[in-house]
Amino acid sequence: MTSRERVLAAISHKQPDRVPVDLSATPSSGISAIAYSNLVHHIGKDNLPVLIYDVVQQLAQPDDTILDMFDVDVIDIGRAFNENLFDWKPTTLANGNPAYYPVWFNPVKQYDGSYHTYDDDGERVLSKMPVNGTFFDQTYFPYADGYPQDYSGLDEEMGRIMWARHAHSPWDHSREDDFWEKLRQKALFLRKTTDKALIIVCGCNLFEWGTFLRRMDNFLMDLMCDNYNVEKLLDELLKRHVATLEKVCNAVGDVADIIRFGDDLGMTTGPFMSPEIYKQIFKSRHKILCDYVKSHSTMHTFIHSCGSISLLMPDLIDAGIEIFNPVQTNAYRMEPEFLKREFGKDCTFWGGGIENVGTLNANDQKKIRDQVLKRMEIFSKGGGFVFNTVHNILSDVPPQNVITMYNAIKEFNNR
Repeated sequence: MTSRERVLAAISHKQPDRVPVDLSATPSSGISAIAYSNLVHHIGKDNLPVLIYDVVQQLAQPDDTILDMFDVDVIDIGRAFNENLFDWKPTTLANGNPAYYPVWFNPVKQYDGSYHTYDDDGERVLSKMPVNGTFFDQTYFPYADGYPQDYSGLDEEMGRIMWARHAHSPWDHSREDDFWEKLRQKALFLRKTTDKALIIVCGCNLFEWGTFLRRMDNFLMDLMCDNYNVEKLLDELLKRHVATLEKVCNAVGDVADIIRFGDDLGMTTGPFMSPEIYKQIFKSRHKILCDYVKSHSTMHTFIHSCGSISLLMPDLIDAGIEIFNPVQTNAYRMEPEFLKREFGKDCTFWGGGIENVGTLNANDQKKIRDQVLKRMEIFSKGGGFVFNTVHNILSDVPPQNVITMYNAIKEFNNR
């Protein structure tokens, strides 16, 4: 099987020749720039640049040689952008190692060593990264004091939110006049030059945009007490998301294999909302997004949602979601055996292969190997599984642990 065939077989619940593997095809299945820098130094690949393609989360874009070394089967179309040296500029990671930012990213170092990003006026602080920090935090919430009377300024305010303001590739090029033509050309080039499955990351967040605009505490209260304004905002967001989906489907709907949505719906202890509120407010809107993709493309639908979401999964599946990530198996009612038993025939698990916290970052090589082998045994039966860690490989994961993990994957796949 080719990598593309392997991934598509898994999604179709056919047993592939081996379990497909992801590393960095999405900004929730990647690797911290610090962890990646330590890894390339550890394996003697010091010539490989550390490209920080996701500046908010400080994630690296692994070189093709690393993806091939670890038998990775899927890539993000965005990696076809920012190909030239002049697309990047040097920076220094918190651990002192050199790296590169996209040339457009200009955080301002403060007197205490922290970094701020600013609005165009140079006054309003949009995000911050503390001294020795490993990601930026949002600081600007435009609707924190209340919903607007009308949404004529929504696009402008969304453009100030760090996730949009400092979007990773390919979306950092989205304002260019020929972006959609370039997106298609570059996707077709990848399709011809690699056998790996292709993902287009497309956001389309609903709940999360509510928290980005209103702030988490306010929006959670709104779900209980102010359905009118919540639904009015969501409908405005939905109009914009469908308009984006139309362009994405026209550009790469017949080229990309998977489209990735995002909406963190869960905490460690359970969903952010009851299943009843999800059904009432979000389900129909997620269905509109999924139905549009299925009616206008050949792409499979993928959602990233952290936390405990098993109580919502029946409705998410019914809405049209096919693939779940990061599969946070340390959360309530998210045990691997339970998830595979209850939902394994109806969806694909993209993640859950090993715990980042407590296993992958621990000094216990046997524990790493044993957990990888056990998780692969549970999740891989009958397809429906793509190996990935539970969310991104964080900066505290030693390089030898990453190697041990991928060796264990190869051990299982070579059986």
